[in-house]
Amino acid sequence: MGLLCLTIPGGAAYAGDGAEDTAAKPVVPNIYLDLRTTYATIPAGTLGLGFGNTSLSAAFEALAAQRGATLPNGLPAARSIAVDLPLTVDVSDSVSLYGGVSGSAADIGGGWSTFDITSWNIGVQADLYQQNGGSIPTMTLQSTLTQSVPNEQGMTNSFNNILEFDYALDEDETRGWLAGVQYTYTDIASLVVRIRPNTILYAGGYYQWPSNWKFTGRLGVQSFGGAQLAGRALAEPFTQPILRLDLDRMDDNDNRLFGITAQIAWMPKPSYQVTLRTPLYAVRN
Repeated sequence: MGLLCLTIPGGAAYAGDGAEDTAAKPVVPNIYLDLRTTYATIPAGTLGLGFGNTSLSAAFEALAAQRGATLPNGLPAARSIAVDLPLTVDVSDSVSLYGGVSGSAADIGGGWSTFDITSWNIGVQADLYQQNGGSIPTMTLQSTLTQSVPNEQGMTNSFNNILEFDYALDEDETRGWLAGVQYTYTDIASLVVRIRPNTILYAGGYYQWPSNWKFTGRLGVQSFGGAQLAGRALAEPFTQPILRLDLDRMDDNDNRLFGITAQIAWMPKPSYQVTLRTPLYAVRN
């Protein structure tokens, strides 16, 4: 509600000051629930790592903190279903603010747990520079703070930052190259569990057809420093490849209508993840 109070009056004032021969500006920004539903398999001895896994990471980091002392052989293999519900406001073409809750259920060998709210998150995505037909690529920064719930011993705080460079090959920005880095730091309210940072370096590209279907691929290397329980390894460190493929349905104004993401991350055994992205728009310009 605070975001709406700030953005709606500002947008209305901007529209009212425009000249008559200027195209009308939207009075309010895009406002939507960026609903994401994820199914993942996670090999033994690691966490829910990969590209932007806020809910999976929080759920399994909390598991490491709360159950680590009872798992002498490290973390077991697991399956997980997670739902992210961030309320997103596209303040402008270059800045988006979001915040919401995530829930998950997991099966670590004894059957599926109940589905519970496991974390909340807030974040911002902003274009620090836009190419606009020039030779310098668009530079985008996305920062997300995720905290597991409930707020008690074993609670985790995760800081996820992504810096991405997008070099468009045409004026309409329907095809281009990508490169970037993701850095995730996690702090656990526990005296015995420590999780070291996770870093992903990647490159890729995208192509959007006239029908507004868009394909994006990213291939990179993920390096995880491991997790320790009272000085012994709870999750081993690794440096392994990671692959992410996205297929999105866009509208004529590049608003996402539907998306599906497939990810394979070797940790070092492969972890598979599929995400359905179905935005629910309150306002779509």
